[in-house]
Amino acid sequence: MLSGIHPILGGELLAALDRLGHGDELVVADANFPAHRIGGTVVELAGLAAADVVGAIRTVVPLDAYEGASVLLMAAEGGARLPVQQELVATAVVAADRVGELERFDFYERAAAAQLIVRTGELRPYGNLILRKGVVNRYEQAGAAE
Repeated sequence: MLSGIHPILGGELLAALDRLGHGDELVVADANFPAHRIGGTVVELAGLAAADVVGAIRTVVPLDAYEGASVLLMAAEGGARLPVQQELVATAVVAADRVGELERFDFYERAAAAQLIVRTGELRPYGNLILRKGVVNRYEQAGAAE
């Protein structure tokens, strides 16, 4: 464990996040998401809620502020945003106008092109989102670990 790093962010996930460049996309997926069939690099975080994982990832990954949505949700049937989706958007700390939605099979297609899929233990349906990585512009020294 490292000081100053969210405890959800273990070595495998940190290494995968570190490999992402500007504009690369990562998926945070629920437990039922077909991650290994769809994606190349998959990190398993069984037992953790998707929103908790998004919150931890956002402590080290900025969102892209350029053209298009920074966050994409899998659109729920019926069109209404579900509580799990509201939690994902809230923990992503993203403006409402930077959030988009994709129909389920369009989401799967987009996820197949993502550089990383993080499959969580989230059991609620539609607990999936795609984050597009932004630019890290500065380093902020936190001081020595205690």
